[in-house]
Amino acid sequence: MRLLTEEELTAEGETIGRALPPGAVLLFEGDLGAGKTTLVKAIVRGLGVTAAATSPTYSLVHHYAGRRGAVYHLDCYRLRTPDEAADLDWETLLRDGDAILIEWPERAGEWVPRATRRFRLSHVEDPDRRGLEVL
Repeated sequence: MRLLTEEELTAEGETIGRALPPGAVLLFEGDLGAGKTTLVKAIVRGLGVTAAATSPTYSLVHHYAGRRGAVYHLDCYRLRTPDEAADLDWETLLRDGDAILIEWPERAGEWVPRATRRFRLSHVEDPDRRGLEVL
């Protein structure tokens, strides 16, 4: 696990976004406030999205135009059961998405597509840092 400041986490995310292959599926795990959305926002910028990314907690899915195509950001936190993930139109997301970034993937169960890369973020003793693991 690497311990990163918010600035370092943002720089890491932008680097990841610039290097992602087309069609990447990234999963983000961790407790509330651990830095998942911060990392996703930075990856979205690295993918060439110029609009400010926001958390799709209530809408479940946000769509952005990246330099190579559609970038989808999903937040499954509000799903009560994995069966609710069936309504997320996975076929379209996978067909049209240059990148699919999914927070709280465990709440979508078997609906979550196979990951290109998984990240786990965590709180650590130093309140100015977050733990980041690439799984």
